[in-house]
Amino acid sequence: MYRISATRLVMPIVLGVLVGLVAVHSQTAGPKPCEGPEYRQFDFWIGDWRVEGRDGKLAGTNRIERIAGGCGLQETWTAATGGGTGRSLNGYATDDGKWHQVWIGSGGLQMHLVGGLRDGSMVLEGRTIDRSRHLILQRITWTPHDDGRVRQVWEQSIDEGKSWKVGFVGMYSRTPEEHGYDVIMLIGTLVTAAREGILLLSIPG
Repeated sequence: MYRISATRLVMPIVLGVLVGLVAVHSQTAGPKPCEGPEYRQFDFWIGDWRVEGRDGKLAGTNRIERIAGGCGLQETWTAATGGGTGRSLNGYATDDGKWHQVWIGSGGLQMHLVGGLRDGSMVLEGRTIDRSRHLILQRITWTPHDDGRVRQVWEQSIDEGKSWKVGFVGMYSRTPEEHGYDVIMLIGTLVTAAREGILLLSIPG
């Protein structure tokens, strides 16, 4: 006589309970502080990137990742030559409705850039003072391409914005490891959800 194991009978029930608990938890937990669409405007920049200059040569690598529960982005830049590095923190501020970037580079450059989306591009601007105490206006534009690449243009002005000179143009292409990024993120999300469900299931009623 064919017998159905207890495991085969119980597992569908357990899985159903876990899914239900996760769904209830997500509904009762309430919205997170940074879930609005304005916080996702710069998400096209997220990833591990190879960055090529205008000459087509590798300029460096850049990793952009979400931090602080999705409330900000962290940039980690490494130049291909010279050992230059830099980091930036990026986030949307509700008090002025703009994006802010704070950059610190190993060459001593520090910038605070402010801006937002313009015609689908992220445009951030700011002011710096060089070692000769001259004012320099800074403007960086990131533009997503349909093929998944991102183009970055860094411009500077020494005449209060009357004219601009392009200092750097970089084309971002995802690294080979990045191709599996979405799958890894999906697996991580499912594992996290399962763990939360198991944790809720284990709490005494």
